[in-house]
Amino acid sequence: MANTYYQIYIQLVFAVYRRQNMIPEKHRDEIEKYMCGIVKNKKVKPLAIYCNPDHCHLFVAPPPSIAISKLVQDVKSNTTNFINSRLHMGGAFSWQNGFGAFSYGKSQVETVYNYVLNQHEHHKGETFKKEYLEFLKRFDVDYKDQYLFEWYD
Repeated sequence: MANTYYQIYIQLVFAVYRRQNMIPEKHRDEIEKYMCGIVKNKKVKPLAIYCNPDHCHLFVAPPPSIAISKLVQDVKSNTTNFINSRLHMGGAFSWQNGFGAFSYGKSQVETVYNYVLNQHEHHKGETFKKEYLEFLKRFDVDYKDQYLFEWYD
């Protein structure tokens, strides 16, 4: 009986509802650890994560049996419940609908890993909107403006 062999690397990007700065630095580490726990429980390997105040980058290595949309749904749903029930950050937290999923090869893993972990520095010089639109262009993703995240720049 043959086994299944794979090598998949996906960077997920999703935004806080209304792009509010709802992820404060003092809770970032706790939220990231919680997200990684969700990912690991789904038998997905988390490679890097960085939650900006208004959006998150999650770099993972999923098995082929995992539906990316279901993984993102579980991460967003569970972190919403965690944040609202345990962190009490002064308002109802939720994520915007939708997400970006961008695939990479083995030779790009280190570069993407460093990119994700250096989000704090990266966003000193570039807006999330510009970053996300560049992802869509670089990966040749056909999109319609009305179906992108809500932008409040």
